[in-house]
This record gives sequence, C-alpha cells and structure tokens, in this order.
Amino acid sequence: MRFTELLRATVLLSGGAATTLALLTVVGASREQDDLVVVICSGWWAVCAVAGGWLGRRPETSAVTQRALAAARAQTSLPEVRPALLLVNRLWPLLVVVLIAAALALVLPQVAGVATGFGLLGALAWRRQEAAVQAIEDRDGVTFFVERTSPFEPVKLVRVPGMRRERPAPA
Repeated sequence: MRFTELLRATVLLSGGAATTLALLTVVGASREQDDLVVVICSGWWAVCAVAGGWLGRRPETSAVTQRALAAARAQTSLPEVRPALLLVNRLWPLLVVVLIAAALALVLPQVAGVATGFGLLGALAWRRQEAAVQAIEDRDGVTFFVERTSPFEPVKLVRVPGMRRERPAPA
C-alpha cells in the first residue's frame, strides 16, 4: 500500500470514527436526558477542532513522517500489496478505542464524547500529510510504500523508483 493512501485512509477513518462517536454520544445522552453532557462535549469538540486545525496548518511533513521517509530503504520491486490487512495492522489502536468507546456510549456517553475529540484532533492534525508526502514523491521521482511489520513497531517504508515530474521554469 502506498504511504500516501495510508495517510489519507487514517484521516478519513479518524474523521468517520469521530462522527460515529459523536452520534453515539448524543444518542446516549438523550437516552439519559442529560443535556449537560452534550453541551460540555460540544465545547471539548470545538477545542479539539481548533487544536487539530492549528497543528495541521503547515504544508510540510511532521517530524514523525520525516523520520519515516528518511529511514525508507530503497528497493527496485514493488512490495506485497494487501491494503485491508495493512490498514488493520497499522490502525488497530483506532479500532480498539472506537469499539470500547462505542460499547460504553450508551452507559457513559461522556467516554464517547472524549474519544470523539481525539478523533477530530487526529484527523485535522494529519490532514495535510498526504499532500506533503505526495509533493516529495513528485519532486524526487519515487513512490513510498508501507512495509509489512509487526503492529507494535513503527511504520517502515520502502522507496521505489517512480515517475519524476518535471516542471518548466517560471517565465
């Protein structure tokens, strides 16, 4: 799986998880007729949205992404491509948090509300990473793929020759 696709999927799944948990928070709070939970959670979501927007405002890659790109090993053949397995392998913490928060949402809606904020924060903070990595790939004429590793190890990348993009000099 291409690294840019993993980054895009991470942002979309984090945003989808946050949306689902927000819905479960509202449903759980309305079952208990507790409007205060929704009001407080809405404030938390606003704080997380602003913080995520602030953290994700820069067009360059984050330090974590820079280290992964710098440590990528060169390879001339494409690695094994199994996107579903790779997504589960890399995003299992998100899946576990969402499942636990969703299970607790009907009893303790504030748990899902807090998890919603972190989902928003993550989605907004990582929203420009895919474009930054794509720019590096276009500049250097390479494509970064995610190497299959243990779910508990950091992401390891493989650098494969790609199509270099030549741009004419500005006139």
